[in-house]
Amino acid sequence: MRILLAGHLGQLGRTLMPLLARDHTVEGIDLPAHDITDRAEMLELAARFRPDLILNSAAMTNVDGCARDPGLAYRVNGMGTQNLALAAARVGAEFLQVSTNEVFDGTATEPYHEWGACRPINAYGRSKLAGEWYAQHLLTRFYVVRTAWLYAGEGRNFPHRILELADEHGALSVVTDEVGNPTYVVDLAEAIAKLIKTHAYGIYHLVNDGAASRYEFAQLLLDSSGRGAVSLTPIASNAFQRASTPPAYAPLANTAAAALGIRLRPWQDAVAAFIDAAGYRRRDGDAL
Repeated sequence: MRILLAGHLGQLGRTLMPLLARDHTVEGIDLPAHDITDRAEMLELAARFRPDLILNSAAMTNVDGCARDPGLAYRVNGMGTQNLALAAARVGAEFLQVSTNEVFDGTATEPYHEWGACRPINAYGRSKLAGEWYAQHLLTRFYVVRTAWLYAGEGRNFPHRILELADEHGALSVVTDEVGNPTYVVDLAEAIAKLIKTHAYGIYHLVNDGAASRYEFAQLLLDSSGRGAVSLTPIASNAFQRASTPPAYAPLANTAAAALGIRLRPWQDAVAAFIDAAGYRRRDGDAL
């Protein structure tokens, strides 16, 4: 296939680009050279490249930044997706939109299924739900792929921050009342590569298997990297203020993709792979 990959410089895009290039012809677009909020530019790019699939991994993912500027969040995550969906419609391409568990309100008592009612409680979730809406209403051949708590071997994300703070301070406080699916970008990218070969359009939840609180996630990161002696204090999310309010309990259930034979490994195994790939594992005798 010919794939137009939006957001190829982001943490998911950087992993998808070489993976998809093994089997497909891929052209990546991202800021500053290309802007998905420019509709004319997206239509022109699609007309020139003639993709079979447009894959949108571009997004404004700073959830606190979205809360501070919801207009910008909607322009990028909502209207940017609309522009790419219109471009896909213009050239007859399939479309894949990467979305988030934050389209749910976090009041459930069990993981959310693909068909669950979406009720976002913050600007980020609302803007991503707008993107989902455009994909579903402008196209018939689409995938919506929701994921959660994505992290990679590079960039700014929760595992890197936890391990950096552990080394800097030797003690951490992490919330226990926010639950989701820690998801390793390598596993998500591989699952997406498998999904687009099925042409089984629809909504999918692609996350590493199992759920954890932020505290449990942090504890495993410390233990797996040889930092188990670092003091980790459990706290409630109301102990500090932030611009955005994340859903308290929003793990996703992989039902639809599992029916196609697409499953991601347990999140604990993914953390171990991340620790080794990112070079965070301490050995006996390493300085604390």
